[in-house]
Amino acid sequence: MKRIVETTDAGLESVLGETVLFLCMNYFYVGTLVGVNKDHVELSNAKLVYETGPWKERGFKDAQALPFDTFRVQIDAIESWGVVDEG
Repeated sequence: MKRIVETTDAGLESVLGETVLFLCMNYFYVGTLVGVNKDHVELSNAKLVYETGPWKERGFKDAQALPFDTFRVQIDAIESWGVVDEG
C-alpha cells in the first residue's frame, strides 16, 4: 500500500489525499483517495453514487455513505476517474 507522498506522476498516486470519483463497470464511487497499490485503490469517507444529477452542478443527486472506515475498489474495475471539485 502506498500512502500520501509527493510525486510528479500524473496517475492515481498524484491525487492521493484528494476527493475522487471512480466510474466503474457497475457503480460509481466517490471519496478521499488514501491508498493505491497495483491491485486496488482505497477510499475514506466513501459513497456509492446512485444518481449523479446534472454533471455541471456540484455534488450528486443521490450519493449514499458506505458503512466502512475505508473502502477498496479494484483497479481492474475502474473505467475512468477524476478529481472532484468541491469548492
